[in-house]
Amino acid sequence: MSRFDRYILSQFLTLFGFFALILVSVYWVNQAVSLFDQLIASGQNVAVFLELSVLTLPNVIRRVLPIAVFAGTVYVTNRLSNESELTVMQATGFSPWRLARPVAIFCLITALMMSALTHFLVPGSTKELSQRQSEISENVTARLLTDGTFLHPIDGVTFYIREITSDGVLRDVLMADSRNPGSSTVHTAAEAYLVQDESGPKLVMVDGLMQLNPTGTDRLMTTNFADFSYDISALVDPDVASRGSIDFMPTWDVFGSLASVSAETGESLGKVTEEFHARFTQPIMCIVFALIGFGMLIIGSFSRFGVWRQILSAFAILVVLEALKNVVSDPVLDAPDLWPLLYLPAALGFFVAFGLLYFASNPLRLRRATA
Repeated sequence: MSRFDRYILSQFLTLFGFFALILVSVYWVNQAVSLFDQLIASGQNVAVFLELSVLTLPNVIRRVLPIAVFAGTVYVTNRLSNESELTVMQATGFSPWRLARPVAIFCLITALMMSALTHFLVPGSTKELSQRQSEISENVTARLLTDGTFLHPIDGVTFYIREITSDGVLRDVLMADSRNPGSSTVHTAAEAYLVQDESGPKLVMVDGLMQLNPTGTDRLMTTNFADFSYDISALVDPDVASRGSIDFMPTWDVFGSLASVSAETGESLGKVTEEFHARFTQPIMCIVFALIGFGMLIIGSFSRFGVWRQILSAFAILVVLEALKNVVSDPVLDAPDLWPLLYLPAALGFFVAFGLLYFASNPLRLRRATA
């Protein structure tokens, strides 16, 4: 690379890293707050929270990377234009196509980053995250055996134990269940025991009372019981993904065996096909985002009001492309043979980017077209 290319590329990578750091921090903190509430309510410690937070990072980075690419490209291009560096290079004979060379190298670097995420890091971290969440959800002791604290294992359920004796007896137990919209139920017992059988964990209450309050009424029905068995396997978080999923598989395990992966995971062939090809289209879209941002800014002429019109136009194009991605996904889910449609947004994005660079290289044609 020439000194100019290295200089421009260093600018792109620096600002890309800055925007990626900001966006990842904002998105990660958003997720971390929700995750923290869930884990603390389940009786987990901070170490578990940090472990799960780290495992969510690859997927967070994957989500914000295209936006960071676009933001970094637009910011650097705008700054070079305002400081007349691009104008000087064009005066020395650099065409828009030549100016786009460091942008293309930047695109390839970010596309490789995205490929590493989609093909390796995200499936591996997602699988490990699901396994850890399953272990935490199945660990009834960690979720329920905390005395003197009101716990909320899942929405609509409150669990309380006054004391846990050294021999494992739970004393003065309360379990309130309001998940049923038609009524709310409260179980109280002097003693309770946790037992495990083939169908899952059970809470056996001894010498207790069940209170049932139908919603919208002032009636309270009570039943005394000598012993009562309550299935607490339903308290396992229903959002925890199953271990068998294409989301957990690296691309090389899926390539050439979409039908067998569908049969193994129980997911539809359309879902497997869409996820497989999305791992290739996402890196390509990083290239499209950068080229459109650069092309739209370099095509504009100087204005004392800045380049907000070009930036908003580029952003609008990207929004249309993202909407098109959602549109073409639905037919593929129903008919997997239509998978080439998934590459239509990327192809259209390349067409727009090259069109912008073409008009930037031929400003007279653009003026005639807009005249």
